[in-house]
Amino acid sequence: MVDSQYYLPNNIGVSALDCGEAFRLLSPQEKMYAHYMSRAAWYGGLAVLLQTSPESADIFVLLQRIFRKETPAQLEQVATAVGLSAEEYKAFLVYAAGLYANMGNYKSFGDTKFIPNIPKDKLEALVKASQAFQEQPNEMEALWNGCSCSMFSLEDRQKQLGLGDKGITTYFSGNCCLEDAELAQKFLDSKKLSAYNTRLFKRENGGKICYEVRLASAVQKDCAVDGECDSCCGSFNFEDKEFSVKRGDYAALMEKVSHYLQQAQAYAANENQRRMLEEYRRSFTFGSVEAHKEGSRYWIKDKGPIVESYIGFIESYRDPFGSRGEFEGFVAVVNKAMSQRFAKLVSSAEVLLPELPWPQEFEKDTFLKPDFTSLDVLTFAGSGIPAGINIPNYDDIRQSEGFKNVSLGNVLAVAYATQKEKLTFLDEEDKDSFIKWKGPSFEVQVGLHELLGHGSGKLFVQDDNGKFNFDQEKVINPETGEQVSTWYLGSETWDSKFSTIASSYEECRAECVGLYLCLNRDVLSIFGHEGQNADEVVYINWLSMVRAGLLGLEFYTPESKSWRQAHMQARFVILRVLIEAGEDLVSLEEVTGQDGKPDARIRLDRSKIHTVGKSAIHRFLCKLQVFKSTADVEGGRALYDKYSTVSDSGTHNFLRLRETVLLRKEARKMFVQANTKINGDAVELVEYESSAAGLICSFVERFQDDVEKLESDLLQMSRNDAPCWCS
Repeated sequence: MVDSQYYLPNNIGVSALDCGEAFRLLSPQEKMYAHYMSRAAWYGGLAVLLQTSPESADIFVLLQRIFRKETPAQLEQVATAVGLSAEEYKAFLVYAAGLYANMGNYKSFGDTKFIPNIPKDKLEALVKASQAFQEQPNEMEALWNGCSCSMFSLEDRQKQLGLGDKGITTYFSGNCCLEDAELAQKFLDSKKLSAYNTRLFKRENGGKICYEVRLASAVQKDCAVDGECDSCCGSFNFEDKEFSVKRGDYAALMEKVSHYLQQAQAYAANENQRRMLEEYRRSFTFGSVEAHKEGSRYWIKDKGPIVESYIGFIESYRDPFGSRGEFEGFVAVVNKAMSQRFAKLVSSAEVLLPELPWPQEFEKDTFLKPDFTSLDVLTFAGSGIPAGINIPNYDDIRQSEGFKNVSLGNVLAVAYATQKEKLTFLDEEDKDSFIKWKGPSFEVQVGLHELLGHGSGKLFVQDDNGKFNFDQEKVINPETGEQVSTWYLGSETWDSKFSTIASSYEECRAECVGLYLCLNRDVLSIFGHEGQNADEVVYINWLSMVRAGLLGLEFYTPESKSWRQAHMQARFVILRVLIEAGEDLVSLEEVTGQDGKPDARIRLDRSKIHTVGKSAIHRFLCKLQVFKSTADVEGGRALYDKYSTVSDSGTHNFLRLRETVLLRKEARKMFVQANTKINGDAVELVEYESSAAGLICSFVERFQDDVEKLESDLLQMSRNDAPCWCS
């Protein structure tokens, strides 16, 4: 593997998320609500450190202590005095900014570890010359000694996130393997407990294996508590193994989240928001996913709020088993002009859904019209910021009660801006058009992906009372021509059934829906694209997808034959499907670049998109939906694994192409986010410069209220679990 992928380059893009205008237009009450919701999100987001790696929380505290005492500019003088070059000091700032932006020392997009691009002895000299070290030498020395080896280590297992010998994870103790994860899922299903807010710890007790399922909650008592009918906690025997369910994971952080949600309640705009926050508080206090689901129901009912937010253990991309959610919280302000386009798309949904390539019986009985808004992000706490979101992720709610879609406008505005000289793997004649139409085409793709991708399709379920949500006598599987013979049982979910491939498979299905429906002229018209412009949007959308499929190879690990990023695996799968379609729809060739090094060119025949391309996506998308609807894990895995395989045989040597992709990769941008602070009766927005130093300053100023207690709590939580990470 190429070493450069374990460093963040000094020229990495850093962009500020601009929400100044959107924030200024808020009323005083809305600003207060946004402020307290942001505080809840930021404190909860610190749990991601503990969800990422054993050393992330310690590195975070080390950096906070250093930069609390000296700004990046002040520390530069110290760095020069101890012999660091300007480039080495910049590499340290980039590393620190990267740790904050990813909320840990593994990339949020790709899950590879990154280490400081500076010799360890030089970084140690800087740490020991810092003001923080001078003031607390014993504490700082202990902190450095505790995390510095892990900070720089690139042992094979530590290079990426994964389960067992495939990588590092703190969702499971170090001695857990896939079989343990599968057994725990069966146990949780038997107790009708969601895995979303849990972690699993395996121990031996007198020769007997015991599993501890730990729920994220402020309350640490295991008995039933006020406000809760029954306790889900206790000891249970399951398949000759002992399971105990306990509360109190990330307790100090969950307490802060609940506190700030209570503060926000006073400024809620309506009863739905108040009740939503009440349920969220109950969830984070007691560790109840059911309470979070109830809060999500009120959130769905809160139509068109000016300040939109969602918070909790949401996305399961980084759990190697695919069931546990990473903490995420966002607060954003509605962009009214852009939201009008999305509202038109929602209005057209019932006309567009029947165009999708599966039989009517495989679609939801009724389309529950969601909110679909474009938002300017004020706060996004977690490991990374997406371009669009479809939530909640609870299938039972999404199927029968509804969901919301959001497109993050100020993220789209800066995330995908590209310089021509950095545009890889395309013909010269495609580059100008790509730069011009990438933004508009991605806006269309995000809209279709979130609303009609994640929002479409039915899961066939037989509930605990034996009742079916479909006519099992009449519904025919279009792939076999026979009656549907498999379905989900009561407590089973998409995530629990398809586990390790669920996230990527679903992203692939949603991406295919976007490609398929962007061919519709009415859709393009909604987004303001007509005639030749509409043709360009379609071409660049499809070209972006096949190029992304090639770029996806960066996120494949040959040693473990595993993918580290759900979306990029999905795009590689789509590239393979379109190459397989033949007729020179997509051509991919290895060439030598102008620099004499290996390069590649990918081409798409625009004249065949509406014929060969559409037909290929039609067939593939139907298969994806049928396997998903019918809970056919075996069929779904076989299909998805076939196209996910990266090898050196066949028409294309994808393993060799991967080396070319790594050689020419561009680092993903980092975002600087504003802070809010109360000044008298008003809330002020504090903005920062678009640089690594600006990003660092934003995090140092974010946690000033109770900084010493917070750092002490983080270190204590990290140390309590330290023995669990040894396999």
